[in-house]
Amino acid sequence: MTLFDRHARGRLLRLARGFPVVVLTGPRQSGKTTLARATFAHHAYVSLEDPDVRERAAADPRGFLGRHRDGLLIDEVQRVPALLSYLQTAVDAGSGMGRIVLTGSQNLLLSAAVSQSLAGRAGYLELLPLAYAEAPAVPGGRGLDEWLVTGAYPALFARDVAPADWHASYVATYVERDVRQISRVNDLLQFQRFMRMMAARAGQLLNLNAVANDLGIAQTTARDWLAVLESSYITFRLPPYHGNFGKRLVKTPKLYFVDTGLAAWLLGVTRAEALADHPMRGALFENMLVAEYLKYLRHHGLSHGMHFWRDNTGNEIDLLIDRAGELWPVEMKSGATFQREWLRGLHTWARHAAAARQGRPMLISAAPGHFVQDGVQAVNWQLALGALVAPAGSDGAT
Repeated sequence: MTLFDRHARGRLLRLARGFPVVVLTGPRQSGKTTLARATFAHHAYVSLEDPDVRERAAADPRGFLGRHRDGLLIDEVQRVPALLSYLQTAVDAGSGMGRIVLTGSQNLLLSAAVSQSLAGRAGYLELLPLAYAEAPAVPGGRGLDEWLVTGAYPALFARDVAPADWHASYVATYVERDVRQISRVNDLLQFQRFMRMMAARAGQLLNLNAVANDLGIAQTTARDWLAVLESSYITFRLPPYHGNFGKRLVKTPKLYFVDTGLAAWLLGVTRAEALADHPMRGALFENMLVAEYLKYLRHHGLSHGMHFWRDNTGNEIDLLIDRAGELWPVEMKSGATFQREWLRGLHTWARHAAAARQGRPMLISAAPGHFVQDGVQAVNWQLALGALVAPAGSDGAT
């Protein structure tokens, strides 16, 4: 069991001090079990992936929960949904904070059983794949294209396995097991085509009607399938910013993948060398940075708003961070040679948002260094990702 220094551990410990139940969710293979077992080493551990354990839990949920009064870690709790309904009684019968820890590879925040039975009793943490700063260091640092194609699932840094082989196995397992559990998807091959089409639209405005038409499926089916991808932490949506700055604003969300390595594999890109001239390179770069900020927020339990901004003439800000009403615009470019035209969108935004509270605009690119140009903080992507790291226990307001 390879241990990584996960920034989420500090928040996990805080939740265990304040809630009798801690719920740890996130995508399959994101390191939930490893982190939970290392953090709660004295809890009894059971995995509902084990058919025998699953059968016992389903047959006698009260007895199952009652046998472990000194601390219980239940892995993959979504495998026995009925168990969640009995947790309230088990929690109220015991004492102590952090006594029951639940993990799941589905979004248990959306589970009616959890929200109804554990209201006020459970603290939640979403664990996503490794942040850039959490991945093991390599001499000379990781190249951009290598990082985009490899992705950030812990197994890729703990084992001697080719990323393409691992991603192929991951998708096969995900489709055959998780998709069948979450939704009644009749045509799994068509669902895989849907995943590939979503990858081809990473970083773009979400147009499910066009996807449905291209695949020859109903629009309701496309919506249902996207909900499956989101509830299992494969994709997420970035909402537009709706502030009115005198122009009509786009109100359609943008689509991103939680992990760029998985998105690249779905696009057929399995080697860093193949990404250099790929038309999706810029979109994957943007996707990676937006996903990194999402990890930062989720792992530290922060509530900063994440948006993008685009008006009806095409002016756009890739990421708009709302920190207590102060708006921080971030533009992203994958090129390695700085160009002043990259600043155009940030300057346009500054004019439209002149009356709003604004943080210093930032440009993140593959250009080296860290400098200020025309009022914009231009930062190399590796330096920018390092700046997202906050000490465990801080409010993360960096």
